[in-house]
Amino acid sequence: MVRGEIFYLPPPRGARGHEQSGARYAIVVQADEFLDLSTTLVAPTSASARPASFRPAITLEGRETRVLVEQTTVVDPQRLGRSAGRLDTAELLAVDEALGLILGL
Repeated sequence: MVRGEIFYLPPPRGARGHEQSGARYAIVVQADEFLDLSTTLVAPTSASARPASFRPAITLEGRETRVLVEQTTVVDPQRLGRSAGRLDTAELLAVDEALGLILGL
């Protein structure tokens, strides 16, 4: 596992309100030097989310998909399913910029 890697993420238990509830892909956004912690910081994706300045678009399985950095969450690494590849340099930079925007950095 490395930062920017895309993993299948099974649906969470007990999602409420506007939380993402279905199975989807998630992007590892945690720094590589901290990937040995007991949890991993990920940003979920959505193919149906509306465009926003803080939702960078990536191409996943030939389809435009948004990275929902405003819903970044932690998961047990064992919850992550199969890898679906990695973001390219430009996509990872866009995620970094969106994280800076949403976190006010």
